[in-house]
Amino acid sequence: MTVIAKIEVQKRNKSRYNIFLSKGHGAEYALSVDEDLLIKHGLTKGLEINEEKLIELIDEDEQKKAYNLAINYLSYRPRSILEMRQYLEKKEKETRHIDQVLDQLVNQDLLNDKEFASAYIRSKRLTLMKGPLKLKQELKQKGVKDSIIDNALDYYSKLEQIDQLVKWLEKQQTKRSSKLSINAFRDKLTNQLLTKGFSREVIVEAFKLVDFQSEQIEEWEAICFQGEKIKRKFEKKYTGWEYWQRVKQHLYRKGFSMELIDRYIDEGEE
Repeated sequence: MTVIAKIEVQKRNKSRYNIFLSKGHGAEYALSVDEDLLIKHGLTKGLEINEEKLIELIDEDEQKKAYNLAINYLSYRPRSILEMRQYLEKKEKETRHIDQVLDQLVNQDLLNDKEFASAYIRSKRLTLMKGPLKLKQELKQKGVKDSIIDNALDYYSKLEQIDQLVKWLEKQQTKRSSKLSINAFRDKLTNQLLTKGFSREVIVEAFKLVDFQSEQIEEWEAICFQGEKIKRKFEKKYTGWEYWQRVKQHLYRKGFSMELIDRYIDEGEE
């Protein structure tokens, strides 16, 4: 059994206190605690304290430190339960303290995977235009259960997705390169939207609502550009009929219509 000889507030953190225990005719630093623990345990100068109590205080203070880290981590943005666990593990907190902190935060509704999933979907679908498949993948990586994700995605309706894609596609039309056929351009946009996590069904419905008619002059410029590249590729390997068939096949793969390809081949042969 020993006695608390002195209690001092820390210079850099006014909410924490250094506890000194009596030793001989002087005082020796023992531990530091948060202000709420100081009050909770009634720590004052002259209080007798045993080793068991000291161990209890140290352990409780470590749990408090883990809690404060968690609160600070939450101050930047909402977190999933798994994200919080991984963060505290990275900070090398003990597993039992992490478990205690997670239980505490869940009970305080500061950690809630349902609310987290809903907020995450609302934010990402608007700011980054991510589709349901991509959002679900990302939330699963953050440890959110499938059932919770599916319920949150119910509010991201098919009609809303189509409306969002229509607006996006209309903007992309102005960015079309004259080097691509209209079909190749459509395929490029489709692949981008698939990568963003939208279903092919929704993408097809959105394309139906956007006028992607290409001007004849734009298609002709595009086939001329692609055709010259293809001809340079094959002109040293093939001649005559086989040469033009190779050019024709590759232009078809680039998305040009057979009518336009035949016109281009006819002019080239002439």
